[in-house]
Amino acid sequence: MNSRISIVKCNSYAPDIIEEKLRKAINLIGGIEKFIKPQSKVLLKPNLLMAIEPESAVDTHPEVVRGVIKILKEINCKIFVGDGPSAWGGEMENVDEVYRRSGIRQVCEEEGVELVKFENNRWRRRLLLTTWLDHCEYVVNLPKFKTHDFTILTAAIKNLFGLVAARYKMQLHKEYFKPQDFSRVLVDIYEEVRPALTIVDAIVAMEGDGPATSGKPRKLNLLLAGSDGVAIDSVLALIMGLRPKDILTNKLAAARGLGIADIEHINILGEKLEEIIPDRPFQLPAISMIRKIPLPLVNLAKKFIKYYPLIIDNNCLRCGSCIKACPKQAISMEFLSEYNSRIKFDYQKCISCFCCQEACPHSAIKVKKSLLAKIVGL
Repeated sequence: MNSRISIVKCNSYAPDIIEEKLRKAINLIGGIEKFIKPQSKVLLKPNLLMAIEPESAVDTHPEVVRGVIKILKEINCKIFVGDGPSAWGGEMENVDEVYRRSGIRQVCEEEGVELVKFENNRWRRRLLLTTWLDHCEYVVNLPKFKTHDFTILTAAIKNLFGLVAARYKMQLHKEYFKPQDFSRVLVDIYEEVRPALTIVDAIVAMEGDGPATSGKPRKLNLLLAGSDGVAIDSVLALIMGLRPKDILTNKLAAARGLGIADIEHINILGEKLEEIIPDRPFQLPAISMIRKIPLPLVNLAKKFIKYYPLIIDNNCLRCGSCIKACPKQAISMEFLSEYNSRIKFDYQKCISCFCCQEACPHSAIKVKKSLLAKIVGL
């Protein structure tokens, strides 16, 4: 059976334009009532990674959230908006500040909907997830289309990691630090949550060393919508210049029957895929190149082809975000004098999860390559 997703061009975050284009994207796949029952309770889950302004392209744009709110209001839904921003060192980022600087708080106040915090959680199988999943009948997933230094792509499936309890996120990073294992956890979350509808903010996406301040905004002028998150992420992979199953979450989710990763079985409505593939190649995360090496060669050379986080001293403000973010306590502050300090990595402990880069608000952490990785051009 084929999956249906829509792709609609949208070149502005102006509220009236966004609402019109969101309406078109949803109507192309059957209309809002095909996915959400009128008068139901709905949780909107944007991607709110950190406290930063919308133009950074780090968080889902607030006007996309507003547009979806307006459409759901028309069928008399009780709407809740929330996310669990990144948790570093067992401490969740200041949620109030994330909501304020991202613009989400203002939108919720103006639209009269409840902005919630994921303070209570319960075990669902082996996952500690927010109890708002119990309170609401539907989840509408509102990811930002971004590259990710660990998973290559963050969108429909990866965005749901924000539903995990704050104190448990670090534990998952610590226990499942290999890409294959962590991707399996992400697919477990997707299987448990099963969003009724996913709408991707790809108007201004992110390329390079995403998903935070080390990435680069990339204007794509697109919105995508559908109920199959695997199909959506598969199309996004193609836009990035990858095969759908180059993204481990797509490969694993498709193998479980959670969605379609074969483009031959995805019906794309609206824009034609071949017409929206960028002319300029999508800049991938630095460490993603190793995923393109055949596995036997990776196993042979994995001791020598490595990637590590590296501090850019001119950008670093010594805020300590990276220290809190590290699940292996591999980062410390070294005091050189009373007035001089620097960030220091213990590479013997480092597992190259790049949580530090994701947490850094100042684009001060880049990727350091081993000598062999440089020699072979990775």
